[in-house]
Amino acid sequence: MASRRFLEQSSFVCGVALSRFAFRSHLLYDLDSVNFALGIGRFDPRTHQAHPPGYFLYILLGRLINSVVHDANLALVLLSIAASCGTVILIYRMAFEWFGQREARFAGLLFLFSPLGWFHGTVALTYSVEAFFSALVGYLCWRVASGNARLVMPAAIVLGVSAGVRPSSLVFLAPLFLFSLRRLPIRTAVLGVAGASVTVLAWFAPMIRASGGFSVYRDAMTSLWRLVPGRDTLFNSSPATSIARGFTVGLIFCLTFGIASVAMVGLVRNYRRNDPEKMRFTLVWVLPAMCFYVFIFLKFVNSGYLLLLIAPGCVWLGRSLSEWFIEGRASRPTKLSILAIAAVANTAIYLGSPFYCSYRSVRQFEGELSEVVQAIRRIGTPDDTVIIGFDSHFLGYRHAGYYLPDYLTLEYPQVTLLEGTRIFTMRNRDTRLDERLTTGRLNRFILFPLPTDESANSAYLGTVEKLLPADSLRTLHIANHDYVTGPVSDLPLLFPPAPVSAAGVYPPLHYDSQDVYRREQFGKVDR
Repeated sequence: MASRRFLEQSSFVCGVALSRFAFRSHLLYDLDSVNFALGIGRFDPRTHQAHPPGYFLYILLGRLINSVVHDANLALVLLSIAASCGTVILIYRMAFEWFGQREARFAGLLFLFSPLGWFHGTVALTYSVEAFFSALVGYLCWRVASGNARLVMPAAIVLGVSAGVRPSSLVFLAPLFLFSLRRLPIRTAVLGVAGASVTVLAWFAPMIRASGGFSVYRDAMTSLWRLVPGRDTLFNSSPATSIARGFTVGLIFCLTFGIASVAMVGLVRNYRRNDPEKMRFTLVWVLPAMCFYVFIFLKFVNSGYLLLLIAPGCVWLGRSLSEWFIEGRASRPTKLSILAIAAVANTAIYLGSPFYCSYRSVRQFEGELSEVVQAIRRIGTPDDTVIIGFDSHFLGYRHAGYYLPDYLTLEYPQVTLLEGTRIFTMRNRDTRLDERLTTGRLNRFILFPLPTDESANSAYLGTVEKLLPADSLRTLHIANHDYVTGPVSDLPLLFPPAPVSAAGVYPPLHYDSQDVYRREQFGKVDR
């Protein structure tokens, strides 16, 4: 039995590793991916290298791997693949301990063919690593809750380390850790909490030093919170916003498990047969994150947030599928055919769906980015041209600055932080925050084009062009993109001097389907 389990786990690890590596991304896919890559070069959350809260241990792990492979994207992708392999082992083991070997097989298959899990195992983002730590904390906490007090300190250390990868993990998983301590002696519980605290301090203090001090780090965190997630929480938006996020969670759940999502029906129908202790443990595991995503912040482009919960999802849905396989009225060959069709369907969802988290979308983006980079080098030289990019997850100013490092790249629009209005400026894969527009001896600018698959992007670019004198603009159509260029002397119309205002006052933030964050100008520009 032990050798069979080892063989099955090894098979799942090989399947996950090969499927993720074969379809890995070759360029930094997302805005956050570029931020992480920049952080590997120089850590500075104030300039979003990486963006607050910094993901300090994730950056250090990426830096360690990058010292071997010398490719930031590949380093972070390999980290995602390794984390995915660890996650499938933990899912298998937990399902085996809770329910049995057949349930463990189904749970492992669910993760192997999860469209969202597959995608995040191929890109340079933190979510696969967070999923691994969630699974590991959950597994250790279950063992602690079952009476194994020797695992209290390992669970505490893993929890503290997980917070260094994604600090939100501490908020979402600490309740589970405390829940697992409830039946232990007070002294043991206190030592566990102290162990987690010391682990957090062990990476938090060096991160603060690397960030330039606590006040700098705090201000960067506060600025980002007010600019993005803090604007649409339950406390300052209508209930309709939370209802919409609830539907988004449902959509992401279906995207995570694909066709296998229908197994939730059987799980709900047979809920009376579930072990109450395991159900309570699972609820403590998933509810803190679910409440945050519904009532505080979640956007579809951040679907990877829910990978924090993929381990308990696979375990319980694996049980539901196992019960259907045993008790269902169809013949065994029919059931095996249905499972094969479901695996093919999930693979098709990952490979060809129109969502941003598909292999098709990754390849389309990489093709667009390569075309745009080549076109801009044909249009203007680094000694003559400044690039104006936008705050977009895809083909934004971060991609412009990273893949055209010898050009000066500015982010439009300028942003208001606690210290005042600033312009994100990139050159040589490094970022600074400028108080005023500075272009040196450069003569012309180019608007870095947004992805072509959304009409909203064309409309947005049109609003930007209207701020500039039409007679000074020139539009070049190369391949599938329009490149708008004009004299640098027009740029003050896009970056007007900010009026004096109280710190902490933020312009309205709008969000469209391509994740272009549009901040309204502080005042009208006379033309």
